[in-house]
Amino acid sequence: MNQPDLGLKVIELRQQKGLTQEQLAELCEVSARTIQRIESGEVDPRAYTLQCLSKALEFDFGIDGTTNENLWLTILHLSSIFVIVVIPLLLWSWKKNQSSKIDHQGRLVLNFQVTMTLILISAVLLVMIFPIALAIIEESTGTSIIEGNPVIMAMLICIPLPLILIGIFCTYQGVVNAMRALADKPVHYALSIPFVK
Repeated sequence: MNQPDLGLKVIELRQQKGLTQEQLAELCEVSARTIQRIESGEVDPRAYTLQCLSKALEFDFGIDGTTNENLWLTILHLSSIFVIVVIPLLLWSWKKNQSSKIDHQGRLVLNFQVTMTLILISAVLLVMIFPIALAIIEESTGTSIIEGNPVIMAMLICIPLPLILIGIFCTYQGVVNAMRALADKPVHYALSIPFVK
């Protein structure tokens, strides 16, 4: 992890643990000024200081294991293909404290998954409501609306189209963002509402 992300993560973790800069400095056996400079992004900490910060804050700042990180990022992004919120939620919960990249990108995947799940539920409800509404109209009028009406027939044939389009869109987003994550480029999920910040 590089600055300024490293400094921001140190601030976030230190505040979560309820530590002051002075207390964290004491735990890491460095000066409070060093902690201030790391948090502000002025300096990159030395390897020993980074190890001490990792130990004190119980977080892996990416000292090693980037290939393992890339594997988990790929799995995380590709899990968005299935539009099942549970898979990325479990992966993110399990790995978020081991890597800031997994933490950040996991939040993006979760936001996308929750958004797509809500859209999928809405689409399923619409798919279910349309035929039921036609049946009610047919029953109340006593005539068949479907027979001889090409517009209604075309609409009935197109009912599964939103579900197919959502599936294609989720697959595209998952594959593209997995490739972007592996290339160390910024990932972006279109149509994603930020539920998890």
